Formats: sequence, C-alpha cells, structure tokens
Amino acid sequence: MRAHVGAKRDVRRKAGRMSTGELGGLAGWAVDVMETLGGPGAALTVGLDNLFPPIPSELVLPLAGFTAAQGTFTLPGALLWTTAGSVVGALIVYLVGRLLGRERTRRLIARVPLMKAEDFDVAEAWFAEHGTKAVFFGRMVPLVRSFISLPAGIARMPLPVFLLLTTLGSLVWNTIFVVAGYLLGANWHVVERYSGVFQVVVVVAGAAAVGLFVYKRLAARRKSGVS
Repeated sequence: MRAHVGAKRDVRRKAGRMSTGELGGLAGWAVDVMETLGGPGAALTVGLDNLFPPIPSELVLPLAGFTAAQGTFTLPGALLWTTAGSVVGALIVYLVGRLLGRERTRRLIARVPLMKAEDFDVAEAWFAEHGTKAVFFGRMVPLVRSFISLPAGIARMPLPVFLLLTTLGSLVWNTIFVVAGYLLGANWHVVERYSGVFQVVVVVAGAAAVGLFVYKRLAARRKSGVS
C-alpha cells in the first residue's frame, strides 16, 4: 500500500516537472530543496528570504504550494513549515539588531552584497512611524519584510510580542501565496503578476488602520480636554 502511494506521488512529481518545463535557476533550486528535504526544505527556502532579501518570497511561496500539489507534503504542512521558516528567519534578524545596535547593524548591511543601508533606513522609518503594527504589516511589504525585524530588535521590542506579530503577519502572507500556488499548480508563476496589487492593498489598509487609530486618540484627548 505504501509503495503504491509512493509510486503515485512520484508520478505526480514527474508530471509537475514536465508541465513546468523543467524548472531552472532559483525556482528549480527551491523545488529541489523542498522535494529532497520535504517540509524543512520549505522552511529553509522561505527563511532565507529574511536573511537574504534578493530571494523573493513571492517566488518561493507559490513554489511551496506547487510542490505540495505534487504530493511532497500536504497543504497544511506547507503552511506550517513556511510560516515556521519565516518566523525563525525573522527571529535571527531580530537578534542581530538587538545584539549589534543601530550603527553596527547599519554598517553590516552596507557590506553585504546586493543590500543597501538605505533599505535598512526605510524599514527603520516604517517602524518609527507605525511602531508594533509595522512588524505585522511589514511582513507583507517587499524589502521591509526582510529588514523590519532589525529596528524591532534594536528597539528591544518584547520578544513574545515580536513573535506573535511576526507569526500572524507571516501566516496571512504565506497562506495567500502558498494556496494560490497549490491551486494553480504548473501555472504557479501567475501569482507573481498580481503580488504587487496585493502589496498595495496591504499598505493602504495599514495606513488606514494607523490613521483611524490616531484619529480616535486625538478625538479622545479633545473630549477629555473639553470635559
């Protein structure tokens, strides 16, 4: 029975490879890692997005869904492992910021290939403006997603709060892209075309939430001042 299930799984994998035209480059590498290591491979490839931003989660996450559709692991398993990878990667970056401090962290980023100190500045400004909310919404914004953990660590945000917001934000983002890749199968690459639209929606929603919060606070202060 197990041999029969394994044989069917192998057939699905081969069919998936043929339908994607034998993936190459980063996509091919990601699928190879996931097929070889299973769920931990999905966590590894997604976690690298935090440690090395040029690896885009908009590419890796749909591939995790595609790989799940081939039977390498289940869809819930794909969501669990990719979210775990996101959280672990973010935690490592958080600890770097907490241990090194602002100036040494910024100098370190400037020396890493394909990274710029200005990318850190953007994440730092985002965190300064939105506070803890930036950790949640920042998981859904390109580049900010990879760097937002640094100012959170530098500011010594309480670790339980950081982990909770990172887990929730990562779960929302990962679910959308993993499920899309799972449903689209060999057409997983279509997801990338619409990732920018979703990111704009997230940014607008985040700005609206912050604006509403500020409005309520100001209204409450005016009311207490009048009374």
